[in-house]
Amino acid sequence: MTSTRLSLIVMLLVSVNGARNENVVQPCAEVQTSSAVVALGSQVSATCTIKEDCPVPIAPDAQIEWRLGEAILPSSSVANQSSRISEVVIPNFNSTMAFLTCRVQTSPPQIVGGVQIRAGYLPSVPHHLHCQTNLTMPSTMSCTWDPGRDSHLPTTYSLHTHIRGSKNYSYVLPPGHHSHTIPRSGFSFYSEMEIYVKAVNELGESNSVPVTLEPLSAAKFEPPEITNIHTLPNKYGCLRMLWKLSLQESWVRDSMNVEVQVTADDKSIPKIPIPVDQCRLQHGTRYRAQMRVRYRQSPWSEWSRSHSGVTLESAPTGRLDSWMKVSGDRAHKQVSVHLFWKPSKQFRANGQNVSYVVSRTRQPGERGQLCATAGRYCTFQAPAKAKVFLSAVNAAGRSKPTEIRIHQNKGFEAITEITVTPYDDTSLLVQWTSGLFDSLLGFVVEWRPLLKTDPSHIQFQTTNKTQTSLIISGGIEPYKPYGISVYPRFKDGIGLPQTADAFSRQKAPSMVPNLRIEKSGYFNVELIWDEIPPEQMNGIIQGYKVYYWKENGTANVTHAKPNERRIFLKNLNPRSVYKAFLMVSTFGGSGNGSTIHFKTESLGHVFSFCRFKGNFCPTIPDPANSSMKEWSTESLEDILPNFSSKEPSLVYLSHLSFLDLPAKVQKEEDDCWLNSVEETSDLGESICGSPTIAGYCGSNSDSVPYATVIFSTSPCTSPVPTENHAYLRSESTQPLLEAEEAFTPMCYQNITAEKTSETHFFGSSNSDDLEEVPEPDIGWDEFPFLSALEMNDSENE
Repeated sequence: MTSTRLSLIVMLLVSVNGARNENVVQPCAEVQTSSAVVALGSQVSATCTIKEDCPVPIAPDAQIEWRLGEAILPSSSVANQSSRISEVVIPNFNSTMAFLTCRVQTSPPQIVGGVQIRAGYLPSVPHHLHCQTNLTMPSTMSCTWDPGRDSHLPTTYSLHTHIRGSKNYSYVLPPGHHSHTIPRSGFSFYSEMEIYVKAVNELGESNSVPVTLEPLSAAKFEPPEITNIHTLPNKYGCLRMLWKLSLQESWVRDSMNVEVQVTADDKSIPKIPIPVDQCRLQHGTRYRAQMRVRYRQSPWSEWSRSHSGVTLESAPTGRLDSWMKVSGDRAHKQVSVHLFWKPSKQFRANGQNVSYVVSRTRQPGERGQLCATAGRYCTFQAPAKAKVFLSAVNAAGRSKPTEIRIHQNKGFEAITEITVTPYDDTSLLVQWTSGLFDSLLGFVVEWRPLLKTDPSHIQFQTTNKTQTSLIISGGIEPYKPYGISVYPRFKDGIGLPQTADAFSRQKAPSMVPNLRIEKSGYFNVELIWDEIPPEQMNGIIQGYKVYYWKENGTANVTHAKPNERRIFLKNLNPRSVYKAFLMVSTFGGSGNGSTIHFKTESLGHVFSFCRFKGNFCPTIPDPANSSMKEWSTESLEDILPNFSSKEPSLVYLSHLSFLDLPAKVQKEEDDCWLNSVEETSDLGESICGSPTIAGYCGSNSDSVPYATVIFSTSPCTSPVPTENHAYLRSESTQPLLEAEEAFTPMCYQNITAEKTSETHFFGSSNSDDLEEVPEPDIGWDEFPFLSALEMNDSENE
């Protein structure tokens, strides 16, 4: 291994009085290494020799110290007379670049020599060498490669070409470049050439695997141009395409590889590259064709612009899948049939314009034709047990008819449960369960967009009886409602379906209706709102919430079911202003409506008016509602009413008179009432001493008569009374209820010393001397306070 010597200008740092000064001195040591550039991880050895003329004062016993960067390395001294030689061995050099220095242990330590060591790898072998010829003017060849692992050392690359019988070329690239473009003078289109890449650094060199190619086979052509597409006579499913290369490539006359890509307009056929010389297209179908070319194994050109053509038409082939709904009474022998159909997997329209015919006969004619349409459904009347035939027709002919028997509707509920869940944004997963029936053949899954009422949007799929789930994806859009029904198919008819509505994806409603006030009261309010249009629901409504709150108050919430459109807010405060808004929720989110204000009614004035009306009326003695157990002589009209009490005030009568109803005329001195005038009031004297009044009727007088309670015996006598009490009218004209409305009581008579007839209000008199008169239909219960005057035998005693 060769030795490398490197002299360094050593920077000595001298500290004087705390200041740091930098002084440059001449190098006084020589450092030798095995190599200044080594492989990463290899061993490195070095020797430091201090010169005799070194200006640094070195003591005879001074030690030499090695450092790699800032790390101190162990060393071994070489014994000689001067002791100025030291060696060091680094077993594993793992830095891409580092400084190795030797120092003398003086005060302070002095660097006397050093060397820079770099490490890396041999250059990696370049791989993935790829060259492509550019045929546009001027023609060139571009080559690229992968340099591989970084060597951590400066690496140069060169591209070398060798053409047999011609001059060899080498192209040296600047450092870091991994591609090169060979000019037109460096290659020949039809001559093979060998190409390789060489990588060189300070540790060595490496070459890539040579690539042998023909420059034209490495060319990528421009997309070809399709000039025309037409059919071939009497060749169904074939198209002939005329094409050409671009103008700059038109000089190429060699055989080309061509691929054609055709796509049907209805996208019923996937894009498949087919050779241009094969005929495997559908009949009567419009195709859009594209081409690409290459020379031998060259890269394919880009696809050309598309060009369309139509293959020859032929009669439709294959059968049609059908599904029908039957309605009407079979007793009338004619039923209404809604027939739907779709192409099966084997069906081929084989034409551009296809229509469908439903007829009563296998060979349709104008007589037996039920309907002819370009759609995929029709409605017609037919016998209950008839057969119909469905055919597809185009310009080239008619398909074989598909026989369809009109089924019967069965009342069986074979489907017990149905669930519909989103599968993705454009499909739904339908699952169902059914009972066990021997005659069950399978199921029909029907789906339709609920926002479209046209029957042409109804789609269906038939399954066998072992299948209980189906993924439907035909025409499913997010945020749109769909109705899904599952029908059981029996040998003799169709059973009852199970139906569910579903969304493939939901979100908050697009609009939220505003609340309106329907009724407003003192303590409650009824709010209503309109139904959300189906096209703006964006999901299944889970419910409604009404948030309402008093100004500066906490919010309350009331819930409503999805099918409700009104709500009652109760326990509100009268004469208060509230705010409210409606929230509508789906599985995909919630939306809030506008906030409204409403005010409850006030009832304070009504209460005050009713209370004052009752209190301002004068306090009038009312015999029917008076207590006759106590009496007072003072006038009650001047007593102020008690406003603090809502109960009616008790009314006290000023006098209570008892009259005797004798069985026969007694002597005047025996009448205790007349002998004790001082103990009676004017009322008593008027009754006992007044002349006989034949009759009295209060309707002809402004005065309101009093009444007197009559007993059959005198209260002064000891015998027990045997007759009931009598309630008699007085001739008194003292006004009592002059503020009341005019009242006309029943006419009755007062009592004189002679036998006089009277009217018994609370029971008839049993006296033999009294003339019997009819008793009016009046009882004690109608006068609760007067009923307290009824006395038993012990009280009379």
